[in-house]
Amino acid sequence: MTVEKLNSVLAELEVEYHKYSHPPLHSCDEADRLELKRSGQRLKNLFLKDNYGRRHFLLVVSPDKKVDLKQLSRQLNIARLGFASERRLDKYLKVKPGCVSILSLLNDESSSVEFWIDKEVASAELFQCHPFINTQTYILSRADAKKFVEYTNHRWEELDIPSIMTKEENFD
Repeated sequence: MTVEKLNSVLAELEVEYHKYSHPPLHSCDEADRLELKRSGQRLKNLFLKDNYGRRHFLLVVSPDKKVDLKQLSRQLNIARLGFASERRLDKYLKVKPGCVSILSLLNDESSSVEFWIDKEVASAELFQCHPFINTQTYILSRADAKKFVEYTNHRWEELDIPSIMTKEENFD
């Protein structure tokens, strides 16, 4: 789908957003280096699959969180979660790496991808989301983001996402 189609859907849903244009950002680290000043919660979007490639997930966490996928797999009783390939990303969400966001769920017309958001970021008032491209960021309210996810026939599922402990944290 195109950005224009996305904008049309957002207008249809009466979703208000603020748009920022910026150089291409392929990762949260690149955004950190540019020191961009934008309102809202920054998000890291991880496209995951189970060990068999039968189930796919869009996991949204804070940019500084290092997700413990082994623990999350055990917690949800899912066979070995791992990162999905670029080919799978294109097949299910139809975006390139670095362009994934909540808004990508619009491209999952068969609702094959399960949506998870970390409870730590789910309570934010505003969310930063790429609109299928990584040269723009839309700022959406939490209520509008939830409305959008539901419009795409996905369930907004808030989870306690485990993180990997650093050596320093283990000794605290």
